Amino acid sequence: MCGRFAVTTDPALLAEKIKAIDETNAAPKDSGPIYPGPNYPGPNYNVAPTTTITTVVKRHSEPEDEAARRLRSMRWGLIPPWVKSTDDGAPDNKGPLLINARADKVTTSPAFRSSAKSKRCLVPMDGWYEWRPNPAEGGKKKAAKTPFFMYGADGEPLFMAGLWTTWRPKDAPKEAPPLLSCTIITTDAAGPLAEIHDRMPLTISAEDWDRWLDPDAPIDEGLLRGHGDLDRIEVRQVSRLVNSVRNNGPELIAPAEPEPEQATLL
Repeated sequence: MCGRFAVTTDPALLAEKIKAIDETNAAPKDSGPIYPGPNYPGPNYNVAPTTTITTVVKRHSEPEDEAARRLRSMRWGLIPPWVKSTDDGAPDNKGPLLINARADKVTTSPAFRSSAKSKRCLVPMDGWYEWRPNPAEGGKKKAAKTPFFMYGADGEPLFMAGLWTTWRPKDAPKEAPPLLSCTIITTDAAGPLAEIHDRMPLTISAEDWDRWLDPDAPIDEGLLRGHGDLDRIEVRQVSRLVNSVRNNGPELIAPAEPEPEQATLL
């Protein structure tokens, strides 16, 4: 799965690099103003569910215009359109946080299948964290877990496949700002990553970005079954400071001294 990650690239710089329109602080023409859409708060080394994150989509400004890459701010944790609203107009989502979607179920799950048709996105990140259980010690019932950071060895961002949708309170006028939310797609872990966890985010290689994002084409089943940039990913053990979402800083992704039984993984 993917429940925590790090991202340090300024959206404006990312937009320039991948030739996208930066709409992280602007209203997209095809669906009204983005909410939420804060100014760039700086690097985040401990992104947690419900955080507002930067995503990449491909949309038309007008129906007859060519679709273009766009950066948009979205809530991490997909809110399906049918979710009811509270009295103050917020989503009354009592179910699990939909931060991840299994690659083998995105086209059939009621929560994801509509988005899979034309609302696919990419979630850029430096890397993500995963925790590996340690052998139980001294008769302890619950073993401690050691955090690892999976990252692009070349220093470039990784782009994870995702789905997004819009949500509005019941009876809200059409011009009301929608809440944009997203989920990260996961697949079976492969290679050394499988020694840490049995799931991993589905990475999409640069040459496949547009094929994945194309709002006018059906979802590419081949990309759903692939592992994209797997060869670019390396693993390192990091500090348990990352266990708390209150901690944030570059020290979270710095290498930690591996414990003896884990040294072979690294």
